[in-house]
This record gives sequence, C-alpha cells and structure tokens, in this order.
Amino acid sequence: MFFLFSKLLHFLISPFTWILGVLIWGILCKDPLRKKKLFRWTLILFLFFSNPFIQDEFMRAWEVPAIADEKLEVHDVAVVLGGISTYDGKIDRIQMQRGADRLIQAIRLYKEGKVKRILFAGGSGSILHQHVKEGELIGRMMKHLGVPDSVVLIENDSKNTHENAAATRKLLDTKKPGWEDLDLKILLVTSASHMNRAVACFRMEGMNVTPYSTDRNSGERKWEFDHLFIPNVETLSSWDKLFHEWVGMVIYTVMGYV
Repeated sequence: MFFLFSKLLHFLISPFTWILGVLIWGILCKDPLRKKKLFRWTLILFLFFSNPFIQDEFMRAWEVPAIADEKLEVHDVAVVLGGISTYDGKIDRIQMQRGADRLIQAIRLYKEGKVKRILFAGGSGSILHQHVKEGELIGRMMKHLGVPDSVVLIENDSKNTHENAAATRKLLDTKKPGWEDLDLKILLVTSASHMNRAVACFRMEGMNVTPYSTDRNSGERKWEFDHLFIPNVETLSSWDKLFHEWVGMVIYTVMGYV
C-alpha cells in the first residue's frame, strides 16, 4: 500500500501536474476574468518551473556536495542504491538511466582501489512488473563490465530507500563468505539529490556511512544567457526529483524511518 501511495503522490506533487491542472481549469472556466487569471498563472508557473537557473539554486541548496577522490579514504564496501535502469524483456536488454552514474562511479572506485566490495540494493520499482528484479539485472551488468562475482553482493527485494537500508543492514550482518574480514566501513553511493534521505535511513539502521554523491543536477553556478532566461522543459523533471525528496523526507520522518 505504501508503495502504491508513493507512486500516486509522485504524480500529484509534480509541477507538470500543477501546470496542466491550472491550464485545464482555465479552459473549462466560464468566467472570462477568472479564465484570464488562470491562463496568466499557467504562464507564470511554466516560466518559473522551466527556468534552469532558479531550479539549480534550489537543487544546489538541497544536494549533498560531491567529495573529491583524493580526499576519499579506502572503504570496505560501496553500497549502490537502485532505481537506475529499466529492462526491455523483448530483447533481454538492461537500459541504463541517468542514475546509472551511481554504478559507474562505484565500479571506477573499485578498480582504483578506493572500495574493496560493491553491494547493490534494489528490487522491483514497478507496480505491474514485480518479477523484474533490478538487482539481478545489475548483477549481470557488473559481470559484463568485468567486476568479479566474489566482490559483488546483491540485495534484490527492497522497493524504497527505507527498505534499501534495512535489507542492506541484514545482508552485511550475515557476512557473505569472503566478506568476513571487512569491518564495514561503508561508502554510500547515490544521487546527490537523494543523498540526504538515504544517509538518514542508513544511519537510522545503525550504519555510519560516508556519502558519495553522484549525477548531480547542480554544479558550478552558471551565468550564461540561456541558463538564466530561456525556458527548458527538461528542468521540470528536476523539480520532480526535488519535490519527491522533500515530501519523502517529511513522510519518512512521520513514519519513523529517519
């Protein structure tokens, strides 16, 4: 039920939903004065939420800053959180999304000796296709990319960040053969916008993690004309991420997950 509720809530808090709702209200409205105001608010909302500079400023204030590799100590395990891929069953192909930077950075850190093992946490993020387990798919992908099975651990059942943390704690406590020597110095690898909630969940489960932010939306502040003034429809999806994290943090706090 919580999983279904989160999917519905994600739709309702989207700025695109708000803009579309106000536009439809304006189209259906019979009062000419109110109709004019509603169309004006549609334009205002669109210009605000499609402005890259405004969105960057809000995202920069929320995202956990990235850490330079030269300042990173060696960690026993990189825990990579899921939600980074889709699966096309017709051609049996994993299709990576923007969040795949999490996996790429973790593999790079492993090959550079910054982490000794990689644990991927993530089951099915789909309502209709619960049998498609992202962990299994990413395990295959890591094997194709040359990561030995001996250094990989897959958590395959969690559906959200709270479950990621709880299941990871359980897996690490069971000590996979070959992992007994680790004292569990954990590097938590996820998107910069997701890191605040992720760290809070893992620490609630008693794990002291080091955040390693990836696929950041905001980088250095840009003063370029197009970034300051030209609307960008893709910016709407960045607001989706931000609202999802803000509302998620509130709900997780109420539920006692953080």
